[in-house]
Amino acid sequence: MKLYSLILIPLLSTPLLRAEEEAPVQTEVAVQVARVVKTTLRRMLTAYGMIEPEPNSVGRPPASAKLAPAMAGIITEINGVEGQRVKKGDVLFRLDSRAVDSAVANAESAVAFTKKNSERQQKLIGLEGTSEKLLLESEQALNTAQTNLATAKVHQSLLRGEAPLDGTLVHFVARLGEPADIVTPLAEIVDLDRLVATVHVPRSEAAVVKAGQKAMLSTVNASQPIEGSVSYISSLVDPLTDTVLVRIMLPKGSGQRPGAFTSVQIVVEEHVDRLAVPRASVYTDPSGKSTLAIVEGDTATQKVVKAGLHEGGLIEVEGEGVREGATVVTIGAFALPEQTKVRILNPTSEAK
Repeated sequence: MKLYSLILIPLLSTPLLRAEEEAPVQTEVAVQVARVVKTTLRRMLTAYGMIEPEPNSVGRPPASAKLAPAMAGIITEINGVEGQRVKKGDVLFRLDSRAVDSAVANAESAVAFTKKNSERQQKLIGLEGTSEKLLLESEQALNTAQTNLATAKVHQSLLRGEAPLDGTLVHFVARLGEPADIVTPLAEIVDLDRLVATVHVPRSEAAVVKAGQKAMLSTVNASQPIEGSVSYISSLVDPLTDTVLVRIMLPKGSGQRPGAFTSVQIVVEEHVDRLAVPRASVYTDPSGKSTLAIVEGDTATQKVVKAGLHEGGLIEVEGEGVREGATVVTIGAFALPEQTKVRILNPTSEAK
């Protein structure tokens, strides 16, 4: 019978296992990143309204006018079509002027006759062949004839429809042989190089709107926004809508037409050459503290930052470690530890 001895060998690996269990576990978070960029950020105020001709202002006449006859009559001549460019003083239509033309001709004959008589009396007075009374009467007759001629010519001019400004004939309803009266406009002219966008801004936001501020206008027929500027801010509040009227001057040659609906973004604040990051990079907690994670090597470190203006997908930031070209976490930034190892899913060379 054989006897076997049992030898107990201590487990030398036990301390090593305990050390491994006590060692902290190094986590690695998969994230996407972007770079800090330097750019210009703006705060916009959005309003809506219509494109209109520029109204009358100090030193500037209105950019539109409706033309009606100054006297009633029959239309005997037309010289315009809708869409035509016209100059100030161009005759767009005439009314029947036969009676007035006859009066002008008679007045011109009277002026010619009295002028010759006055000249004759002037010569005779030098030769003592007439009296002061006859000379005075001849001069008075000439003055009367000249006054009658001027009056007749005014009446003649009232039968012509003359363009009061340079512009485009946007509406023209004059028809040959038709009667016209003094209350119905036959033509409308607009200077399409002097247009404004009339919008209404909520009273609570109107205080930040200033004359001269840039504004971007969008309309259906504009392929890209049109840059204008604030030209007028009303001092009155519309009690029905609680809004303030604001006018935006469009640039010359904007290609817009009166009556078009437009949305306007007024630049009420602008920060030039500021550092910015994607909005997903910044987390703001309920207390208002904002943080972002800056990546150096394979480690992301949380930094407290001051957030500023945001526009589009970017937000202005400033704080420790924030510099142009620095790498920040975008997707995956939420709830990151103060410092952690990260695995970048997109190369920083491709990050925007």
